[in-house]
This record gives sequence, structure tokens and C-alpha cells, in this order.
Amino acid sequence: MSLYRYKAKKGPQEVIEGQLEAVSEKEAVEKINALGLVPLRVEEEVSSNVLVTSKGKSFGKVKTRQITVFSRQLAQLIRSGVPILRAIHIIMEQSESRTLKAILGDIHDNLKEGSTFSSCLSAHPNCFPPIYIAMIRAGEDTGGLPEALLRITDYRMKQEEFISRLRMALAYPFLMAIVGVATIVFMLTFVIPRLTKIFFSMGQALPLPTQILISISSAMRQPWMWLAFSAIVLIFIRQSKTEAGKVVLSRLKIHLPLLGNIILKANLSRFCRTLELLIKSGIPILKAIDIAVAVINNEIVKEKLKMSHKELEQGGSFGKSLKASSLLPSFMTNLVIVGEESGKLAEALCEVADTYERETDEAVRIMTNLLEPLMILIMGLIVAFIVIAMLLPIFEINLMAR
Repeated sequence: MSLYRYKAKKGPQEVIEGQLEAVSEKEAVEKINALGLVPLRVEEEVSSNVLVTSKGKSFGKVKTRQITVFSRQLAQLIRSGVPILRAIHIIMEQSESRTLKAILGDIHDNLKEGSTFSSCLSAHPNCFPPIYIAMIRAGEDTGGLPEALLRITDYRMKQEEFISRLRMALAYPFLMAIVGVATIVFMLTFVIPRLTKIFFSMGQALPLPTQILISISSAMRQPWMWLAFSAIVLIFIRQSKTEAGKVVLSRLKIHLPLLGNIILKANLSRFCRTLELLIKSGIPILKAIDIAVAVINNEIVKEKLKMSHKELEQGGSFGKSLKASSLLPSFMTNLVIVGEESGKLAEALCEVADTYERETDEAVRIMTNLLEPLMILIMGLIVAFIVIAMLLPIFEINLMAR
């Protein structure tokens, strides 16, 4: 038996703290529920688990897909009755990635020494994020490790498929943009200068479009222009990595025309899907929100959700605190409030995630369908301007000759 310290809601506003003994965190949550309380945070006061730090060992980066495949394989082997040590050894031998082999070997060795599986994984935060470790720990506490691994696998596969669809939708417009820009740069820096010599040798006044084009071509061939452009890009990259830069960039993304709403819904759908999974795994809501907030990559949205987390910790309503923010859509906040009051928060979060994922997919598909002809039109107009600007002096020469 271990001693657990908890914080729970007793009524709409009152928050109490206490201690109780339980075999696992899951049992502690059940005991708190039996007392008529809503658990907010449950933490083991004295943990008997050995936390593995892997000091002196350096491991590289493992692809996200490899971790997903590892999770599914491990779940299948354990469900087939293979002991976890043997299962990890089998996967390690079959793996083609040297980095993954090294990490699995380290996990295997630490498990042999008596560490729990979750503590072994926590020694590799670059490969196993907090949500992964939290769900594995919950699976260990309840004796449902294979089920926890399968839930993680399904979650990760859905996230990977969602990101893959976005990348596939944007791949063709992105390729068109690169080819178009490269073509225009080639014409301005290589073709135009050669034609310019011919025009100047004629000793004739050039039309305004031709003069503008020659000025642009001349500027693009100056080293200082490329140095200035490189400096601006480097400053932007450096500033975007600072806290203030991240906030400014996040605010800019949210308020972009057309794209802002897509970015917001993509972040919220990911948050809701993660929080739903954690709540269904029996993780206390405060801890679950802490982990779910970390998956969001927009600082503005993250800050709004952290404020709601703080409000809940102080005894308030999570849904009502979300509704107080003008940034978050009313569809999400209303469903969360209803789910919170009815005790079906996980189901409400699932509905929000499903809806926003569908809307994001549809919005991206419509945007890319419109973007392709728009980019063709823009590139066509630029090329047409270059061609006309180059032909105008020739037309004038022909007219003077007649």
C-alpha cells in the first residue's frame, strides 16, 4: 500500500485536500469517488519506483512512426502472453533503427534491475512524451498495459494521419510555389541582364514597364540585397525562438485571414483528443489538462487553457472559465460545460475533436483547391508582365522602322 495525497472538489466551489492509502493511483481515484468527491489531483507521496536517468548515455532521435509501430508490436506480444522483457528483446532484435535498438536495450536493462516500465520510458523524454508515460503508468496501475498501449497507438496513428493529410494537401501548392519563384528568379537574374545589354546598345528611351523590370533585375544581382535578405531571415528565426517571439508569432497565426481559424481548430482538436484519452485512462483531470496543454504549439491558445486549469484548481468550473475567453469557440465551450455538468466530459471532448478534425480537413481541402488556380494566375501575371516589358522596346523599334 502507498500513501496518496489528493485534491478534490466537494460541491460546486469547495476544494479539499487529504491523504489516503491505496495500492495504485487508479484505486485512489476510485476511493475518492466513493467519498462523493471529484478528484482533481492525485499524487503518490512516497514513490517506491526507481526513476531511471540513463546518466552518461546519449541517444539520438527516433521517428514518431517507429515509436507507434513499437507500441503496437509490444501490445500484441504482451496480449499473446509474452513477458514484457522478452517482448522488448524481440522487438529490439527486429528493429532496423540503431537508435531505437539502443533505447530499447537501455529500457530492457533497466527493467531487469527492477524499475517500472513507465519510469524506464521517462528516461527518454525525446521519444516518449508525457502523455505516453502517463498512460503507461495508468495501465500499470490497473493491470491493463496492453490496452493502454493500444489506446496510445490508435491515438498516435490518428494524429499522424491528420498531419499526413495536411501535408499531402499542401504539397502540390508548395511545389508549384517553389518552381514558380525559381523560374522568375532565373529570368530576372540570367535572362533579363542579357536582353538589357541589347536594349541599351540601341540608345533608345525604354518604356516604363521595361525600366521597372531592369531596375528589379539589377537589384536582384547585387550581393547586398541577398545579404540583407539573409540577415532578415536569420533575425526572424532567432526571434521566433524566444518567448516574446513565440507569443507574437502565435498571435499572428491566430489572426491570419482564412488560415487563423484552421490553425485554432487544429490546436483545439488535438487538445480535446488528448484530454479525452487521458480522462478515459483514469488520470485525474488536473494532471490530464497539464499533459494535454503541452501538445499545443500555439502560445496564445496554451495560455488561455492554462488560465482555465488554474480556475479549476481553485474550485471553479473548467467549461465556464473556457467560455470567458473570447478566443475559444462557443461550440467547444458549451459542449465542455454540458459534459462537465453531466459527468460525460470525455464524450463531449470526443465530439469536439471529431467535429474540428472534419472541419479542418474540409477547410484545408477547399483552401488548396482554390490556392492552385490562384497561384497559377499570380505566376502567369508575373511572367506576362516580364514578357510584355521585354517585348515593348521591340514593338517600338518596329513601329519606328515603318
